[in-house]
Amino acid sequence: MRELSREPVVSVIKSNGYYEGSRKALKPFEDDIAESIKGKQKVLIKPNFVSTAVQLAATHVDTIRAVLDLLSGFYDGEITIGEGPAGKSLVEAITNFGYDSLIDEYRIKTMDLNEDEFIELEGVDRYLKPLKFCVSKTLLESDYLISVAKPKTHDTVIVTLSIKNVVVGSLVSLAEKEKIHQGAKAINENIARIGKHCIPDLALIDGFVGMEGAGPVDGDPVSLGVSSASLHPVSLDSVMAKIMGFDPLDIGYLHYLNDWGIGVADLDRIKVVGEPIEKVYRKFRPHPTYRDQLNWR
Repeated sequence: MRELSREPVVSVIKSNGYYEGSRKALKPFEDDIAESIKGKQKVLIKPNFVSTAVQLAATHVDTIRAVLDLLSGFYDGEITIGEGPAGKSLVEAITNFGYDSLIDEYRIKTMDLNEDEFIELEGVDRYLKPLKFCVSKTLLESDYLISVAKPKTHDTVIVTLSIKNVVVGSLVSLAEKEKIHQGAKAINENIARIGKHCIPDLALIDGFVGMEGAGPVDGDPVSLGVSSASLHPVSLDSVMAKIMGFDPLDIGYLHYLNDWGIGVADLDRIKVVGEPIEKVYRKFRPHPTYRDQLNWR
């Protein structure tokens, strides 16, 4: 489990574009990132490619470009873009979303996490009995993990943000991704159980355009115009959930991670820099099954 220290700070920036907003959101943490990445050899960037065809559901290439430009100022080691798309190949996502030129320009590697070696981690089944999950060895053994997500409503856990992006994408094979869906209580506990082993060192949520309604793939666009980042992903996800109109402690996996001391989801204990939450608040229409999703308690 990665060590988290100091008061959680989350940047909230008004965004006029994927690249510009992302760079501004990352700026307050630039010195800390430069210091903490020193000596690291295996940096893994995890975008969200839950769909390999629907751009609205996926991390925009210019968001990743913003991260790479930041890193290029102080890091010259290995960088891998790693993702395990749901049902399709990483190659298809890279082609459809314009990542080809990015890979050539920055000389980065790619890894389809669905085809990776794995380490078994323990979760639970729908009866809350022990159940093993196969989790990407490459992701777990990266020594600097960056989650780059979008703010989207979800069909089982209310919202998908930086932590869920890492956890479900790290499951090796579509079968493992399907296996984590064990009912409202179990899936939230599983995201938290696996998530505590792969908390990102840096997380960025590009909300220039988000998704509401029938997310995480078939929802409608929201012109949120916000980008947000943090070295404390639980706090980042909690702030973004609130911006979207949800109580972060109503989201099961954030509740568990907060309760277990893995991160801070209590908004009163999180420092927000940039725009105050109330100034950028935009209530997202929840998924039609939202009420049922609250039954994790």
